[in-house]
Amino acid sequence: MDILYEDNHVIVVLKPANVPSMPDESGDKDMLTMVKEYIKEKYNKPGNVYVGLVHRLDRPTGGVMVFAKTSKAADRLSEQFRDHTAEKTYFAVVCNPLKLKQAKLINYLLKDEKNNKVSVVPMSTTDAKKAELDYTCLAEVDGVSLLKVKLQTGRGHQIRVQMATMGNPIYGDQKYGGEDMPKANLNLFAVELKFYHPTTKELMVFRTYPPEDQKCWNKFNLEKYLSLK
Repeated sequence: MDILYEDNHVIVVLKPANVPSMPDESGDKDMLTMVKEYIKEKYNKPGNVYVGLVHRLDRPTGGVMVFAKTSKAADRLSEQFRDHTAEKTYFAVVCNPLKLKQAKLINYLLKDEKNNKVSVVPMSTTDAKKAELDYTCLAEVDGVSLLKVKLQTGRGHQIRVQMATMGNPIYGDQKYGGEDMPKANLNLFAVELKFYHPTTKELMVFRTYPPEDQKCWNKFNLEKYLSLK
């Protein structure tokens, strides 16, 4: 497990793509369980270990995640994610030419729990939830575009379904990209996470690169748009 930061209150880790954030019906190893096992072994803790899940990344999405190590930290971090004081920034590689290089997308989404698929629906649809994001095109190469995406709401599959509805599905997205989508890891990655430390109130900022050895991330000079120096 790749740990970016740890203290007595929080632990910040890098979630690989295709690893669940928390236990699910697949039974595959998940990040929450891995963090608990790490803490239990490192500190030789008996019994159950407390780790608070305060936000999630969809299974195919990699990137930065923070977990709480105390219930007080969990309450304070969860509040930040609810009121958007905490911020997640994503990079995405999308297919097809963009109509707009920069835009705000607002849609209403409805999830089909049985098929685990989200659809854009009319605002009046029962149980529909508002989804809002802002994107900026950073570069275009060989028919694909690198986007910087900021979420204003945190809906499941939100970026994937909103971009696909625009006609610009994320590269590698078999669920929303159609039959012609090449088989590849989903090119969606949480590259930056900002939050205020639950006890010191200090602004914490963590950044990480997407896997630059994978298509189509390797088409772009990521250092130019996400300098970690």
